[in-house]
Amino acid sequence: MSVSPDTNKNSENVDDELPSLMEVTKVASKVGLLSFGGPAAQISVMHQEFVETRKWLSEERFLHALNYCMLLPGPEAQQLATYCGWLTGKTLGGLIAGLLFILPGALTMAVVSYIYAAYGETQIINALFYGIKAGVLAIVMQALFRIGAKALKTRLSWLLCSFSFCALFFFAVPFPLIILVAGAIGLVFGKREEEKKRPADTSQTHPSAINTLKTLAIGGIVWLMPPFLAALLLTPQSILVDVAGFFATLAVVSFGGAYALLSYMAQVAVDTKGWLTAGQMLDGLGLAETTPGPLILVTQFVGFLGGWQNPGPLTPVSMALLAAAMTTWVTFVPSFLFVLAGAPWMERLYGNAYLASALSAITAAVAGTILNLAVWFAINVLFSEIKTASFGPVTVIAPTPGSLDTILFAIAVAAAVLIFWAKRGMFTVIGTTAALGLVAKMLTS
Repeated sequence: MSVSPDTNKNSENVDDELPSLMEVTKVASKVGLLSFGGPAAQISVMHQEFVETRKWLSEERFLHALNYCMLLPGPEAQQLATYCGWLTGKTLGGLIAGLLFILPGALTMAVVSYIYAAYGETQIINALFYGIKAGVLAIVMQALFRIGAKALKTRLSWLLCSFSFCALFFFAVPFPLIILVAGAIGLVFGKREEEKKRPADTSQTHPSAINTLKTLAIGGIVWLMPPFLAALLLTPQSILVDVAGFFATLAVVSFGGAYALLSYMAQVAVDTKGWLTAGQMLDGLGLAETTPGPLILVTQFVGFLGGWQNPGPLTPVSMALLAAAMTTWVTFVPSFLFVLAGAPWMERLYGNAYLASALSAITAAVAGTILNLAVWFAINVLFSEIKTASFGPVTVIAPTPGSLDTILFAIAVAAAVLIFWAKRGMFTVIGTTAALGLVAKMLTS
């Protein structure tokens, strides 16, 4: 099976032949192990592996997939990994790439959740991941430059990028609204280019309504089977059924990424359900930010503590692990369905001039989103004190200069040197910053 290369200059180097499933698995494993730092850094890793290093996908096809994933509820980085795996390895490749993106973080979160629940101490883990935050910051900046260089080529794209950043950073406008407005503006005001001859992979893009419905029906049954079995074998009031219902609902309405849902999830989990305290919720968010995988894996931490405190007929450890697994299952399975059912339709539209105008505008808005994430991440990582001021509808967050973590700042500079000057890979950057952070914690403790 082959992917027809694009005729424009951005895709001249795309290989005609698809990689083997073993090659896709190897790359997906690497992406999963390096998936620190939230969607911006994770997208950067995927871009480097699938587009720059191996040239399995063209720049335009990668952005086409990214734009679609940004429109979906759920973690866009995991959906993009699934989409890239689907393009390079059919359905099985998509499943493998999506699973391997989740598994390293899920296993790590299970371990740290147990340590947290059993011993209440996470100093060792925090020390290990202290320096990684600085490395991730440099990776996010690299993603910003790479995506921006490809997406911001017109005055309209620059305006949309600025609009997206300001709307998110100063006005807290919901992310889905930004994407919809950007797409509409691109559709109306975007430059109409001649229909480009960019054929999709016709060997796997023959979408039909019947096949799509079959995919959704089978996937829906698989998705809901574990909660059904839990209710049948235990009771409908079991913590497993409770977490399944709550997080399954969140999975299909979670537009805008994890941050858009954190306040609501925390309110329900802490105040209504009583699964954990507000302090534990903050600790879980910190662990999710410093371990591999999407930030939405904080839901697994919440499910774990909910099972730990409500063991029912099982031991706390057993119920906690089951609740964590249930939470992860109902959270991520819908994302696979959205991609596997929708990607064939998106590939069929690949090259459509009107869709390309709308998606180009969305790409520019995504660049503004990554800029917002980079600024937010830098402020929250490098400074311990942050002030918030409101002026009518405008909200401004600013760090206290005296609260700058000079050690972490120095590690971030070292990471930037490794990435931008020494041109080192992700493993080198993450390993070096982790070692520097561990040494720093040991010397200052």
